[in-house]
Amino acid sequence: MRRHAAHIIVAHNHPSGDPEPSEDDLEATKRLVESGKILGIEVIDHIVVTKGSFFSFKEKGLIKEKLTTN
Repeated sequence: MRRHAAHIIVAHNHPSGDPEPSEDDLEATKRLVESGKILGIEVIDHIVVTKGSFFSFKEKGLIKEKLTTN
């Protein structure tokens, strides 16, 4: 927000090795997207990473891409 970001990508790791998002991950992503709408900051993707793989909310259709220009 201090840098006047128009878009963000969120990422975190799952040390368990399972990249599938948990219920908490799904809820957090929903809240981030909703908060972003209020603040005018679009959440482009939320990526869960593990040592050998990843899960992209955007790639799985759980975040719709709009890409606005500011």
